[in-house]
Amino acid sequence: MSDISLAPDIRPAPIPVGEILPWAIFGGLLLLLAIYFVGAEEGATSLISGMYVHEFVHDGRHLLGFPCH
Repeated sequence: MSDISLAPDIRPAPIPVGEILPWAIFGGLLLLLAIYFVGAEEGATSLISGMYVHEFVHDGRHLLGFPCH
């Protein structure tokens, strides 16, 4: 009949943690920076003077549930 087996012998190659870790740290830092700008860049904790960043991310603040006014 057929010589096809249901369980293939091919296994995926493992990805070393050493290759993923720098990218995971970089992505985590970018995520923390984005959360800061959306959630805390306003008032006394502001790094950038003015309300430019606040107005730019204003709708995102409401979408994520951050109070702002």
